[in-house]
Amino acid sequence: MHSIAMLLQETQPNQEAVQHMMVAMMAILPIIFLVVIAIIMVPCWFILKKAGFTPWLCLLCLIPSIGLIVLLYVLAFAEWKVVPSPQVGWQPTPPFPPPPPPYVPPPQA
Repeated sequence: MHSIAMLLQETQPNQEAVQHMMVAMMAILPIIFLVVIAIIMVPCWFILKKAGFTPWLCLLCLIPSIGLIVLLYVLAFAEWKVVPSPQVGWQPTPPFPPPPPPYVPPPQA
C-alpha cells in the first residue's frame, strides 16, 4: 500500500517499482479469478443438478459474460426434468373435541 502511495506522488514513476507491482498482480490475479469462478460455478452445479440437467452445463460460466447469460436463459426457458411433488388435497380438520363413541348397551346375562 505504501509503494502505491509513493508511486502516485512521484512525477516520473520508478520503472523497477512498476515492474514489481505488475509481477505481484500477475501472481494474485489468477488466484482471484479461480475463487470468483468457484463462487459462481458451485451454485450453478447444484441448481442444474436439481433441475434435472447435466451439471456440466455450469462450464458455460467459464466464458466471460455471455456464458452466464446463456446458462440463465437455458434454466429459464427449458422444461425442467423434475417430477413435481404430489399435490395433497385439502382435508377438513376434525372437530374439537372429537365426538364420543356411540353408546353400546352392556350385554344382558
